Amino acid sequence: MDIHYKVVFFSDWHCGSGLAAGADVDMLVIKDKDGLPFIPGKTIKGLLREAVTFINGKTIEVNKDDINATFGYFGNKDDKQKGATFFKNAELSPSVKKEIIENDTAKFLYREISSTAINDKGIAKEHSLRKMQVTIPCELEGEILDVPNSMVNLIDEGLSYIKRLGQGRNRGLGRCEFTVIK
Repeated sequence: MDIHYKVVFFSDWHCGSGLAAGADVDMLVIKDKDGLPFIPGKTIKGLLREAVTFINGKTIEVNKDDINATFGYFGNKDDKQKGATFFKNAELSPSVKKEIIENDTAKFLYREISSTAINDKGIAKEHSLRKMQVTIPCELEGEILDVPNSMVNLIDEGLSYIKRLGQGRNRGLGRCEFTVIK
């Protein structure tokens, strides 16, 4: 079975690309070929596996082997299994993408925020100023493909447990809500 969901952000958020913009910005947001933000499927998979592992047995009981078969696992070099379920990237809806591309407004989806480290005397540490690119609050959609029937309810509930996403989520960035679209 496939699960279609949406994620609505209530604050700026940052899913990093691992790239910098020279001396200007230390951490850039990951973008698709059109310069639009997305959440990689592997990020969704990791957050969801953590949520599912946390709630399994509390409200819904699922065999651990079913979780491993769905998400896969990596014990060591010889003890690994690829998950049967595929997590697509979460992206802006096709109509929103089209509107942004046609009007050349992708640049308005981003802004930069600065931070610096403070020493014990309350003074900024030398060379500690950092700039991060963030995406403004928006709504994205994603799909989880080939979910085993035994896992559907647990994954649906697991999505509702994800409340923050991305870099800086413990400092107010990435507040969000996942909702399954029926």
